[in-house]
Amino acid sequence: MAESQNIEWKESWRDEYLKWICGFANAQGGRIYIGTDDYGAVIGVKDSKKLLEDIPNKVRDILGIIADVNLLTQDGKDYIEICVNSSSYPVNFKGEYHYRSGSTKQLLRVRH
Repeated sequence: MAESQNIEWKESWRDEYLKWICGFANAQGGRIYIGTDDYGAVIGVKDSKKLLEDIPNKVRDILGIIADVNLLTQDGKDYIEICVNSSSYPVNFKGEYHYRSGSTKQLLRVRH
């Protein structure tokens, strides 16, 4: 399964992926899989238990929304699924508004 409007594959977690979560919330929602390669194959993720605590807290504290964060296992390898619902109000990441369009993340700029 390729990346799409609603799916993003990531090998490991970085806090900058909060921008992608923001983008999904401002669009149709979507899922980010941590511990997968660019083609969706599971490669596994380290510190999955820590990420299960850290990611939901960061999403709540920084974006002000709730996302479901699930631990999945395939072939003995842990990976994480982050399910983001479409938000009924604009969500921002540190004052920036991001939007998911196709398989890209767009930064929305305010015109003055």
